Amino acid sequence: MSDTTATARREIIDGLAQSPACIAPKYFYDACGSALFEDITRLPEYYPTRTERGIMATHGADIARRVGAGGTVIELGAGSCEKARVLCALLRPLRFVAVDISAEFLDEAVAGLRAAFPALDVRAVAADLTAAIVLATDIPRRQRLLFYPGSSIGNFDPPHALDLLRRIRQLLDDDGALLIGVDLVKDVSVLEAAYNDAAGVTADFNRNVLNHVNCLIGGDFDPLQWRHVAFFNAAESRIEMHLEASGDTRVCWPGGERRFAAGERIHTENSYKWRVADFAELLARAGFTGMHHWTDERAWFAVFLAKVR
Repeated sequence: MSDTTATARREIIDGLAQSPACIAPKYFYDACGSALFEDITRLPEYYPTRTERGIMATHGADIARRVGAGGTVIELGAGSCEKARVLCALLRPLRFVAVDISAEFLDEAVAGLRAAFPALDVRAVAADLTAAIVLATDIPRRQRLLFYPGSSIGNFDPPHALDLLRRIRQLLDDDGALLIGVDLVKDVSVLEAAYNDAAGVTADFNRNVLNHVNCLIGGDFDPLQWRHVAFFNAAESRIEMHLEASGDTRVCWPGGERRFAAGERIHTENSYKWRVADFAELLARAGFTGMHHWTDERAWFAVFLAKVR
């Protein structure tokens, strides 16, 4: 067993032992989970992807002017690299580095990006954003743009979001910048619909984490025994996703087990929703200055450009 697999196994088993039980959202993203998430981004209820895309289309020229051409774009949570295609067309960077936890899915995405931009130096880095982000030493520090779209920062609670932003800041020299998408607070009905789509794709995505967990710890979760639950927690300003046991069940893995009563839940994800002023303050605490942001006409989503100087 590799050190990475052993660490994941310990982390998952420790989470299942908690009360309530939890599974870190990074374990959504095996190859199947990554593909399901791409399906989610195309759903009519899931506004973040198309709203962010609209902001980039409307304000792309201004973003490009403020960032400047050339340099290196490093996308965190790159996934399919679809958003990278738009950004690379705007900025014409010298190199692009795709960082994602799902190595198998990332390799396919990077191959497509290389085909679309033959002159672009494209790299792939499989990495867990909850740990140190290590880049190859031959990737210049000069003129780096860290790109973190999709409001994935919302999966981190505020203290851990601040920690991640500080680690991003450490990857940048004085001429570097961060371009980041942030989902904003809005009507609860809109928020909850985005995580409870009529086609049930988000439910499939949520339950698929149990298949991945089974592979990682040798468990015997039956995903069909678990119900998808998602709701907005106004006090914490976040969508919460859970899996709820439909009946009394016992889950076993080599060396351990956990019994769940009917109705007991496993907490699988938080997605924090921000106000513009609060997120700007978070960026400042992480060491960024010279901030500018763009929103859509309904102020549902924001794209921030935060410079080091």
